[in-house]
Amino acid sequence: MAGDADARFLLVVCFVASILLPSRAQPATPTEVKVGFIIDAGSPVGKIATTTIPMALEDFYAAYPNSSARVRVLQHDSGGDVVAAASAALQLMTAQGARAILGPQSSVESAFVADLATQAELPVVSFSATSPSVSPATARFFARAALSDALQADAIAALATYFGWRRVVPIYQDDDYGAAFVPFLVDALTAERTEVPYRCALPAAASNDAIAAALLRMESEQTRVFVLHTRPGLAKNVFIAAMEAGMMDEGYVWVITDGLTGLLGSVDPPQGVIGLTPYVPTTTRLREVKKRWAHRYMRDHRHADPAEAVMGCYALWAYDAAWAIASAAERLSSSDLLSSPPGLVGGAGGPTDIAGLGKSRSGPSFLRAISSTKFDGLGGKFELINGELAVPAFQVVNIMDNGKERGIGFWTALHGLSRYLDRGSNESSGELRPVIWPGDSTVRPRGWVQPTSARKLRVAVPGNVSDSYKLILRLEVDPETNETTASGFVIEVFEAAVRLLPYALPFEYVKAASMPYDELVKAVGNGTFDAAVADITMTANRSVSVDFTLPYTGTAIAMVVPVRDHRSSKRTWIFLKPLRYDLWIVSTAFFLFTGFVVWAIEHRGNEDFRGPPSYQLGTLLYFGFSTLVFAHRETLKSNLSRFAVLVWVFVVLILQSSYTASLTSMLTVPQLEPTVANYNELRWSTANVGIMNNSFMKAAMTKAGFPPDRIKRYPDPTSFHEALLNGSIGAIVNETPYLKIFLKTYGSNFTMTPQLNRTGGFGFAFPKGSPYVTDLSKAILKLTESDEMNMIERKWFGDADDDGAMQDGFTSNSLSFNSFWGLFLITGATSLLCCVAHLANFVATSRRELPPHLSWKDRLWMLFKLFDDRDPSSHTFRVKDDGGGVSVRNGAVASPRVAHSELGSPLSAPYTSEWSGTASPAAGEIELAAGGQERDEAAPNPDGSGENGRGP
Repeated sequence: MAGDADARFLLVVCFVASILLPSRAQPATPTEVKVGFIIDAGSPVGKIATTTIPMALEDFYAAYPNSSARVRVLQHDSGGDVVAAASAALQLMTAQGARAILGPQSSVESAFVADLATQAELPVVSFSATSPSVSPATARFFARAALSDALQADAIAALATYFGWRRVVPIYQDDDYGAAFVPFLVDALTAERTEVPYRCALPAAASNDAIAAALLRMESEQTRVFVLHTRPGLAKNVFIAAMEAGMMDEGYVWVITDGLTGLLGSVDPPQGVIGLTPYVPTTTRLREVKKRWAHRYMRDHRHADPAEAVMGCYALWAYDAAWAIASAAERLSSSDLLSSPPGLVGGAGGPTDIAGLGKSRSGPSFLRAISSTKFDGLGGKFELINGELAVPAFQVVNIMDNGKERGIGFWTALHGLSRYLDRGSNESSGELRPVIWPGDSTVRPRGWVQPTSARKLRVAVPGNVSDSYKLILRLEVDPETNETTASGFVIEVFEAAVRLLPYALPFEYVKAASMPYDELVKAVGNGTFDAAVADITMTANRSVSVDFTLPYTGTAIAMVVPVRDHRSSKRTWIFLKPLRYDLWIVSTAFFLFTGFVVWAIEHRGNEDFRGPPSYQLGTLLYFGFSTLVFAHRETLKSNLSRFAVLVWVFVVLILQSSYTASLTSMLTVPQLEPTVANYNELRWSTANVGIMNNSFMKAAMTKAGFPPDRIKRYPDPTSFHEALLNGSIGAIVNETPYLKIFLKTYGSNFTMTPQLNRTGGFGFAFPKGSPYVTDLSKAILKLTESDEMNMIERKWFGDADDDGAMQDGFTSNSLSFNSFWGLFLITGATSLLCCVAHLANFVATSRRELPPHLSWKDRLWMLFKLFDDRDPSSHTFRVKDDGGGVSVRNGAVASPRVAHSELGSPLSAPYTSEWSGTASPAAGEIELAAGGQERDEAAPNPDGSGENGRGP
């Protein structure tokens, strides 16, 4: 029994093994995943796709042979018809059990199919629908494995800015493919201050005659920069017509979008065209696939032009889209793979019954798998961000004569245009490679010509300008021909700025009716005029209605008042006016200082500087001030004092000459001053004020607190002049250009006060958002930086300095200390050094005469007494004896202390002279002998008394 049981167990094991082992040895059959493929097989993109999609799937499964799912493509040819594409999509969703759809080709077809797919929750992956009219934002189950046309708009605008083209005309196909792209292009160009003067929309089936007529109209305009965005067939016809019309010659610019650059073999563009294409890194795999793809394309389409066998962006996008579908199918779960397709609810309604369309169970999972797929594809890194393919950069290419493209640079959203994609390169500073333009030219086209038929800008010019202001602005209308002619400073500046624009600006002057400038500005803002060229002051209120250019001339609010001569009112004390108070004070101080220095040096050795205190003080003052007229009679004995006085007399000479010249000027030159000094004085006075008609000054002055009843309006300078003469007004308050014209005519008795209040200046007015504002502002800057603006101003207003403002030359200002401080520094330093040298010598010679053991106070007092005494050693107190020697007058040679006690000091003893009984020595007695010995020789007194006037 036990043996039978073992035998039965072994039999069961062998049976199970016989079942399991063969199943492990044979590979499992991959699950089939049906994917619809809707394409226009006869179109260039359709031909590319029919070759690329099968090749991509073959390459994927060759790389992954053990895949658990196999994509089976169910192709439908829509023929470019929207209804056929929608019918094919319904058939794929219901009858054929497709779990995703590749295509459709066009954006219009994709929009319809995406709506159906969203209802059925079936993923639709398009590799050719580039129009922004359809996007994942509007269709939840739509994914774009291609580049959206909206992304290249910024790159085209960057090209226009780089080459300096200020006007660009888009030529586009009039359907969803072309019309949806133009708003993005216009917005990008407008952001770069580039104008789109008009747009050229061509039907997809436009005849050659219709294309030629459209090009003829563009040729009559001034713009020569065109952006072409059409399907390949229409683009080829446009280029043929352009070559026949001569619009591919030098001076023209043609830019094609990436949709045409990717199909160059079907477009056949001429040399000189600029194109954009998504940047594709070159790899070994890409080169190998391109070679195989070219052979396969020519095998599939035997009658195709070999030039079409170039793997462009559409082929790369189709290849990567098929690879992404196959990769996503691998990640579907078994339940998703075994679930049923959408089908029809209840199985009724037939293949085109939209109302009964059911929902796919695997659709959401399949969409998530596709959206999360990332790999290195042929076109670069494949990654869908919010359902859109991420493209890191565009390459800018130049089409050559053989239809080949030559890279000239790159564009990225982060760095803009550059020669190299790697911003770390030394030359990646934004410079593109040289370009071969149409007509084999290497000169950058300026992008415009003088138009033969274009709407002219209606420029408003005030027609009621007074003849007195014709230097600023003048408008004349010929009554016979009705021709309008404008002239003046404003007009010449405007026309000079227009000549500097990077394009032609046709305009005509239109006479504006008599109105305030505020109303004229509003007329420009509401579109009555295209611009206003006049002496319009830019204010905050006016800038609300229009945009102003940069000011072409600076202005300020100033005041013109009569002048008066004030010499008669201040004639009594006019002798004090030549010197300012600070110079009077410093001069007086230096007169005293110089007298003191001379006294200090001459006091011990010169009898002229000795005597009672009052006499010495008088001598000090007299000597100091007598140097003013060089009349000092004292003889100087010391070389130090002579040197100090010599420098001081030189300073006095300069002061005296300057004083004389200034006083003469004050007595002879008219001393003109304004009757009103400033605005505050005018405001608090009772005088009326004159302003121009239609000026903004009344509102500004009233706002500042000026009484409005004292503000009077006048039309021209003649009226202002009469009002000032008869006293109707006391001043004119206006902007400086008008006041300069007034002073140029009537400037002899009037002046413009130097006090200025700045304003916004004169500017040209344009409607809000006008692109001419920026361009004219740049032109005005160039004009201002050049010498042409100065020439224009001198032509109409004369020299800039001749403005009639109150200048310093009308009056003689008082001389101040600042003009002479250097001279005072020299004479002060000289006198001080001489005085210090004398005192140092005195202290050095007297120090040994001082008794020892004295306190510092006693020493100081003793020095003072010694300084007050005569200096017996001075040659001025020595007389010649009969024997040819010399002796000291009034006693033998003794120390200063002994001489002081015997002779007496002028400050400590009564002073005696010839008037008090003591005879002064004769001038001839004071001399130095050439040799001999000293002896005492006392001069006899007149009264016969003894020595020093003492009796026997």
